[in-house]
Amino acid sequence: MNEDAAEPYTERARCWRGRGIDFTPLETEDAEMVQHWRSDPVAAHETGVWPGSLYALRERIERHLDDDTRDDFLVLLPDGTPIGLVALHDQQLAEGTAEAVLMLAPEHRGNGYGVAALDALVDLAFGELPLHRVEAFTHTDNAAALSVLAAAGFVREGVRRSSCLHRGRRYDNAVLSLIRQEWDALERPRSWEL
Repeated sequence: MNEDAAEPYTERARCWRGRGIDFTPLETEDAEMVQHWRSDPVAAHETGVWPGSLYALRERIERHLDDDTRDDFLVLLPDGTPIGLVALHDQQLAEGTAEAVLMLAPEHRGNGYGVAALDALVDLAFGELPLHRVEAFTHTDNAAALSVLAAAGFVREGVRRSSCLHRGRRYDNAVLSLIRQEWDALERPRSWEL
């Protein structure tokens, strides 16, 4: 990516905000950047997903744009720099449930952006959508993700044993969730108060 790559993002509509970050809807032209993030060995290991082809990723993003059970966003810094991807997917509005997904660019991990993005995402889920439960899954040995999820208020509730195959090894996945009453009890400013 060249130095001018971040420039178009400064003009993109910011549809939601968090502490020091903003969301903008994911677009098909973001595929190359997302592909780069997904190709990071740490991300590939922790998510258990190989990046696949850029063509397939573009097609997937295009399908997701028409899928009313998901909302995908780029996470932007105030200067417009894209630093990650966050999503609510498999939204079951009748049941009031969805799954949270977060992936940060390698150079932006460990700076508190993950917690800020998840806080903003659950504020959207509980403050604007009729959701009651947001869940997340990660490897049980993914200490960084478990720490970020806990800091955002998610509660570890179980383990899906041997539910992921990666590099010839089976991994357990932790199941975490945040329900509306727990979100209500969090003592932090909400996205609309920032």
